[in-house]
Amino acid sequence: MLSKHCFGKKMLILSYFFLFLLINISVTEVLGVDKFSRDDFPPDFVFGSGTSAYQVEGAANEDGRGPSIWDSFSHSGKMHGANGDIACDQYHKYKDDVQLMVDTGLEAYRFSISWSRLIPNGRGRVNPKGLQYYNNLINELSRIQPHVTLHHSDFPQALEDKYGGWLSRKMVKDFTAYADVCFRNFGDRVLHWTTMNEANVFTIGSYNGGYLPPGHCSSPFGINCTRGNSSTEPYLATHHILLAHASAARLYKEKYQDQQHGFIGINLFAFWLHPLTNKTKDVIATQRAKDFLIGWYADPLVYGDYPDVMKKNVGSRLPAFTNLESNLVKGSFDFLGLNYYAMLYIKDDSSKLNMEVRDFDADMAIDLSAIQNDTSVNEIPTTPWALQELLEYFKQAYGNPPIYIHENGQRTRRNSSLEDEPRVNYLHGHIGALLDALRNGSNTRGYFQWAFLDVLELLDGYESSFGLYYIDLDDPDLKRQPKLSAHWYSHFLKTKGVSSDGFIKLEKNLTAFSHAHFSR
Repeated sequence: MLSKHCFGKKMLILSYFFLFLLINISVTEVLGVDKFSRDDFPPDFVFGSGTSAYQVEGAANEDGRGPSIWDSFSHSGKMHGANGDIACDQYHKYKDDVQLMVDTGLEAYRFSISWSRLIPNGRGRVNPKGLQYYNNLINELSRIQPHVTLHHSDFPQALEDKYGGWLSRKMVKDFTAYADVCFRNFGDRVLHWTTMNEANVFTIGSYNGGYLPPGHCSSPFGINCTRGNSSTEPYLATHHILLAHASAARLYKEKYQDQQHGFIGINLFAFWLHPLTNKTKDVIATQRAKDFLIGWYADPLVYGDYPDVMKKNVGSRLPAFTNLESNLVKGSFDFLGLNYYAMLYIKDDSSKLNMEVRDFDADMAIDLSAIQNDTSVNEIPTTPWALQELLEYFKQAYGNPPIYIHENGQRTRRNSSLEDEPRVNYLHGHIGALLDALRNGSNTRGYFQWAFLDVLELLDGYESSFGLYYIDLDDPDLKRQPKLSAHWYSHFLKTKGVSSDGFIKLEKNLTAFSHAHFSR
């Protein structure tokens, strides 16, 4: 007869066994027609996941960190009442999180440095505790490639107060000095640097629509506008961002690259855009939207100037590059980072060009009402073929530059469900499309799933999630719990080879992964 202790232990083992079966069955169903594995990708292709400083670190008021524009914005109540004061508390839990990355099988981790943690006032004195934190994090990532972003939609509030942030050319010098601190202190271990995250969306949201910090916009174009000029500021901020990126890239190439052997690039948000109809005006509008949303940055970076259609529609409100600036910006990258989630259908609305006062959207002259813009927390439609089309466009339009997919993931409502099959389907489909793009000649070098954890989302607060790991915010310990997608991604990364019928061999690795997590 079993003792109560032995009986309880046996039931616990059985519970784990049935949980393993449930996960195994679910993953197998989702993967049913999967015909690729990690081995189908080039050996030097890198797979990872990512977060950003304000979304994950927490410790907003600790160890000398100064306020960023996100602190001011979130505490004004503009993020569904959420803020990053604690977030996922990675500032204190980084060792556990890195171990979790190792257990998952990540090959790389993309994260950002908080400018206001490293240099609280934006210029001048370096915060030694901020320096120590990032050194500790990078050292902990000894088995995982660190891919570091310098500006992930945040900068010190002190620079916004002092001279208006990216509206001032002074940011070029201050950003370059900040980058220099990072290259000098971390570049012996960091080989992949991204200057700006989603530079195009940042300037649209921050200086046109006002829905991202520092919240500049003008009526009737933005949301609750109290300051700004939507007709001019997005273009001015972009011009300074391009010059700052190019300045930091030149510094890196001239002073550090020969010794550190790293790479530097910039990141853009990229929808794939498709005409709503076959009408000529919608086809033309779609190319115009590509020029405004992608070419706005990619054209200067590759060709040294803004697209012709932007010069025509924006006119004197679009800053002009001098010959010196054009030569500085042109070719100032070793790679381009792309954040891709979904596609949009484009409908022409050239009548907007007749408006006396226009913003970025009106200059682009498309019908925004034709774009489904559901602000509720719904899943992102799964359109993997659109990612392949996007990569083909960069191959054809911009000479097939080295590309990293820096963000790609499925948005779901934040809850306690760990059975996130829609996220598994999304990842499976898009990684398969990426493999097809590679086989068709795309120069893509890596893929980063967004996000490693359920972080503070910059548009939804804590109402939505993209994470492989769920965090119950009511749990004082903020325990990380693996979702089905974490198991799937781990299997994909760890599995070697494909069986003859095309199924990924799951059982062995899933058993090991489940044991590693459920025995903790």
